[in-house]
Amino acid sequence: MKLHRPLQIFAVVAASLTLAYTVAAYSLDASDTKAAEAERGRYLVTAFGCADCHSPWTLGPDGPAPDPTRFLAGHPADFVVPPAPALGDGPWIGAFAATNTAWAGPWGVSFTANLTPDAETGLGRWSAEDFVATVRTGRHLGRGRQLLPPMPTPALANLTDADLRAMFAFLRTIPAIENRVPEPVAPAATK
Repeated sequence: MKLHRPLQIFAVVAASLTLAYTVAAYSLDASDTKAAEAERGRYLVTAFGCADCHSPWTLGPDGPAPDPTRFLAGHPADFVVPPAPALGDGPWIGAFAATNTAWAGPWGVSFTANLTPDAETGLGRWSAEDFVATVRTGRHLGRGRQLLPPMPTPALANLTDADLRAMFAFLRTIPAIENRVPEPVAPAATK
């Protein structure tokens, strides 16, 4: 069977890409596999905008933006927020601090978690299973307190276990930052 020139080129390119993919897949050693998983996790953490809430914002020359020196370190322990504002019955049901790491609403006050691998204040003692269980159940370590807004748990729960493990693998590669985030404030305490 004779192929027209454009189809011949396509067939050669497709065969070359298939071969390259197959060779690459079989030539990876364990460290390359871990690096690829962490890179996939970096992509997912970036695509989901995790740093938008889990990295404190600062005011820079281009306006407010996440502070790269506190990447994914959560609500700053030294930034004590005053009581949440009363929003009344109107259409507004929430408020957030200038750092974009403290949120108030009918659920009380929530603070974004430290996602760095710090053993005392972050995810350093967590396993990948702990991380997956947290997202799957919407509860801290899969069994503790409920994750609160603005955490997009319903959206993250649509990811595969492999995607969540990749995100966790990436989080293990970032610098550990010691930052003990405050516990959430219950709704009754916000009135």
